[in-house]
Amino acid sequence: MDAKKPYVVAIIIQVIFTGMFVLIKAAFNQGFNTFVYVFYTQAAACLLLVPIAVLRERENMKSMSFRLLFKLFLCALLGNTFSINLLDVALKYTSATVQSAISNSKPVVTFFLALLLRMEVVKLRSSHGIAKVTGIVLCLAGVLVVAFFTGPALSPVNHHRAFHTSHTSSDLTSRVTWIKGTFLKLFGDITWSLWIIFQAALLKEYPNRMLVTVTQCVFSTAQTFVVAAVAERDMAWWKLGLDISLLSILYTGFVVSGLSNYLIVWCMEMKGPVFLAIWFPLCFVLTMFCSSFFLGEVIHVGSILGGIILTAGLYSVLWAKSKETIVEPCSEVNMTESAQDEEEERKPEENQRKVREDHEDDVPASAV
Repeated sequence: MDAKKPYVVAIIIQVIFTGMFVLIKAAFNQGFNTFVYVFYTQAAACLLLVPIAVLRERENMKSMSFRLLFKLFLCALLGNTFSINLLDVALKYTSATVQSAISNSKPVVTFFLALLLRMEVVKLRSSHGIAKVTGIVLCLAGVLVVAFFTGPALSPVNHHRAFHTSHTSSDLTSRVTWIKGTFLKLFGDITWSLWIIFQAALLKEYPNRMLVTVTQCVFSTAQTFVVAAVAERDMAWWKLGLDISLLSILYTGFVVSGLSNYLIVWCMEMKGPVFLAIWFPLCFVLTMFCSSFFLGEVIHVGSILGGIILTAGLYSVLWAKSKETIVEPCSEVNMTESAQDEEEERKPEENQRKVREDHEDDVPASAV
């Protein structure tokens, strides 16, 4: 049973993200302001995480320098404030299916940025090096297909929507807005990937995951409040009622920011990041079905085709990374074995030299 736990947890994580895409899209379809929404979700995450951090890390808080806090402020500005606002605007412009499809490119985008920053290496003469480049090209092709190719529309699974919307996804946008939303999603994923890379370097400097996460959450709450206050000055749009918007905020703040983050860390510690990334396409399939069933979204063949190409790009890079991790230890073992062989070859030569030296020492002694 313990061996099956990581698989169950990986599926639960994808189900949680599916619920996030559908609920956020339902809130935006009712006209909720995206910038105000981001502020409320960050505030909800703070309500959950700050008391836990105070109880567990009270003594370690004193070790945080002003220089470290400034770095955390910049990380929060990039990853939580700028990136999440971009992604939510992109979701408003497109559909939940498109958002989950393009999310498959996140590991590939992260790898590409790490390559530009010389944190990764590509050997074009090797099969895994070619697979990495192929994965990057496929992801870019998938995004272009989603943006520019619509294709025939598929009928919604359920014509009676579970969540009331002020407009349907078919009249959601003009074609220009759809393309804009697709590339905003890609740009948001790029900034999110940059945040992941910078945060990895920050955790090496200060390896306290809880304080790093909570401090960024506090900073981003203040930052998103300023952004929301500038973007939406009519306080009537800030009011929350007992509707899908409130449910979406609580779900994103508590379940996604709290429970899913814990499950992600646990799953990565048990099986590694590649194992978790393999399950990303499951979220795409579940979101496609749930958005059609609950939101009545009209899914186009172009979105499905683009999602398949993006998934192929994801698996190409993941396969290359897995091959790379197998080849490197093997090469290290071969180097060790060859060193041991050289050592063994040298031993008889050293023994013969010692025998000769001892014989030369014995000759003068017998002559005397």
